[in-house]
Amino acid sequence: MSGHHKHRKSIVNRLARIEGHVRSVKEMAKEDRDCSDLLIQISAIRSALDNCGKLILKDHIEGCVTDAIKKGDNEVLKDLNDAIDKFVR
Repeated sequence: MSGHHKHRKSIVNRLARIEGHVRSVKEMAKEDRDCSDLLIQISAIRSALDNCGKLILKDHIEGCVTDAIKKGDNEVLKDLNDAIDKFVR
């Protein structure tokens, strides 16, 4: 299915940056940095994760969902709705 995921490389790169950002915030906490600074960084991480999730959703709709509908697999819409419900909570 990797041919269906045209945004996958960008997603992996974004997740790597997020991973590094989380490590940096962990170090900030170990260094007893100001709570406000930690909260600001955590907010940035949450935003980055949300944007990454949106890109994954876009990838899924443009690739997997579109192909499944063309093949007559309507179960994919139920799965998509379930995934959206979990993502948007």
